[in-house]
Amino acid sequence: MNLNESIINDIQSIINTARESAVRAVDHERVVMYWHIGKRIFEEEQHGKERAIYGERLIGYLSEQLQPQFGSGFSTRNLNMFRQFFRCFPIVHALRAQLSWTHYRSLLSIDVAEKRGFYIGETIKNNWTARQLERQIGSQLYERLLLSKDKETVLSVARNEKQPAEPKDIIKDPLVLEFLGLKPEAAYYEKDLESALIKHLQEFMLELGNGFSFVARQKRIHLDGDDFFVDLVFYNRLLQCFVIIELKTHKITHGDLGQLQMYVNYYDRVEKLAHESPTVGILLCLEKNDTVVKFTLPENSNVFASKYQLYLPTAEQLSREIHNEILKQKDTENE
Repeated sequence: MNLNESIINDIQSIINTARESAVRAVDHERVVMYWHIGKRIFEEEQHGKERAIYGERLIGYLSEQLQPQFGSGFSTRNLNMFRQFFRCFPIVHALRAQLSWTHYRSLLSIDVAEKRGFYIGETIKNNWTARQLERQIGSQLYERLLLSKDKETVLSVARNEKQPAEPKDIIKDPLVLEFLGLKPEAAYYEKDLESALIKHLQEFMLELGNGFSFVARQKRIHLDGDDFFVDLVFYNRLLQCFVIIELKTHKITHGDLGQLQMYVNYYDRVEKLAHESPTVGILLCLEKNDTVVKFTLPENSNVFASKYQLYLPTAEQLSREIHNEILKQKDTENE
């Protein structure tokens, strides 16, 4: 590269960085403006004798006065949202510059403060776009994590107070794969599932969670004249270990678990470096039998079975699963 090319690249980088900073600064000022509007509306409502009626009339009056001058952004719906914004985030200095107004709009749909705090922490830590945040809320990420972890652990990880320390900390069950576009009632093969995951690799890695990077697809293992092919290989930088994922479109068997255990053993003995942690195996299946998993694998095994589903779960479905998981844990403790 000659001198002229070097200085051009440097100046282009300076301009792009400045533009990005300007856009973020403008958007944050817009967020703060909406907060102050919401605060002023809320304060005015407190002077009304019949607050519900007065508030409704006030919002309508403000919208009529503001829209001709400032546009449709000050509709009654948006003004109500500004008021709700202030009530959910009553301290202006607590507003995060990394979050746009579109982020905050999604967060307003959450009525539990600690749950809202979880999504704020994860958004900032992972640099989620507003669309990614909306998808994670829609897929009930917080509730799904509670299926395998206690609430304090989930919240401390989101706040960066704790990092994953063992394999189960990076496992989600179930994994939600609605972005693949596969229909639950349609017939498809494991190769179809694999191809869809590769096509939507960015979304899949977002669903897997923190610290994952893609390594290989259909990784060939040659063992004394026999060839085997591992479906997907990832690496998790937080645990510093390989993560092998095998795909099954049927209810898992002990043979499926044994096959994955063999792959994990191979990576531990051949691929893993001395400073790295033991390999993790995930059997991603349409249906699983926890009892088969329990009696097939040795205790403290690094092989796990996770269900996948091709549709977004409802809060009721996950509530039932959490309840059932609590019952399972109690039964295990009583054995």
